[in-house]
Amino acid sequence: MKKALIIGAAGFVGSYLSRYLYEECGMEVYVTKLPYQRIEEQKVKEYDLNILEEDEIVSLLFEVRPDYIFHLAAQSSVGTAWKDPGLTIDINIKGSVNVMDAVRELYYKPRILLIGSGEEYGHIRPGEIPIDEETTIRPGNIYAATKACQNMLGSIYAQAYDMEIMMVRAFNHIGPAQAPIFVVSDFCKQVAEIEEGMREPVIYVGNLRSMRDFTDVRDVVRAYALLMECGKSGETYNVGSGNAVTIREVLDLIISLSDKNIEVKIDNNKIRPVDVPIIEADITKINELTGWKPEIPLRQTIKETLDYWRERV
Repeated sequence: MKKALIIGAAGFVGSYLSRYLYEECGMEVYVTKLPYQRIEEQKVKEYDLNILEEDEIVSLLFEVRPDYIFHLAAQSSVGTAWKDPGLTIDINIKGSVNVMDAVRELYYKPRILLIGSGEEYGHIRPGEIPIDEETTIRPGNIYAATKACQNMLGSIYAQAYDMEIMMVRAFNHIGPAQAPIFVVSDFCKQVAEIEEGMREPVIYVGNLRSMRDFTDVRDVVRAYALLMECGKSGETYNVGSGNAVTIREVLDLIISLSDKNIEVKIDNNKIRPVDVPIIEADITKINELTGWKPEIPLRQTIKETLDYWRERV
């Protein structure tokens, strides 16, 4: 039985990935978290781990001896990155280097999947949509810059040290249980609170004109598992829906699922210092390699996310 280690499993994606690996792939799953975090999954073995401490990573790897390492640990909020660049740089760059250096200490070569972001592409020019993996990256925010650096370092490590490292640029993924610091979950939570009379019937928003590529998190983790099995070392793969929609369209869809009359107002605190107008993935590379493509429609994902918040408010 293959052993999978998910570093940073207490987050949104980690819980879906761990469940998918043991339920659908039949793997033995080990996960890491920070001491104050909780992991609900019962069929995994969990460890506390600080990726800024390389010795901790080395000790864990020698104990678990994983075949696959999914590196999910990151400071993944663009908004938080603007507020705390130093922390974002430490976790997303130094932490990733620590993981790769720890793997070099092993006597064998596990496969590693480094999770990056579609935000790395940044300011896309006319004619570059949809974005393929050869598109020049022009990161437009601090979070994107750290993930672009992680990607470049992963490619260098794969070549220089003959390591089995694959890189992903994951575009916006959404679904039930996502934190409300992210736009779709934020809107759904606000609507659920309005329906319960917990707030006035007004949704506060940032820039609604931006276009983003949204994929259900359950489709995303399926892609990660396939890339771990089939991906080529040193290569980068886009994971997205291949279809960008405006934030306005997403908001209108969420509001249409409610019977409340909801007003929309701009909140300047939700507007980023720099925002990329459109991000849309070309997923030809992963599709041709693995046959993967998204299966869960956007409307279904949004309805299930809204229902998640309805049950919790």
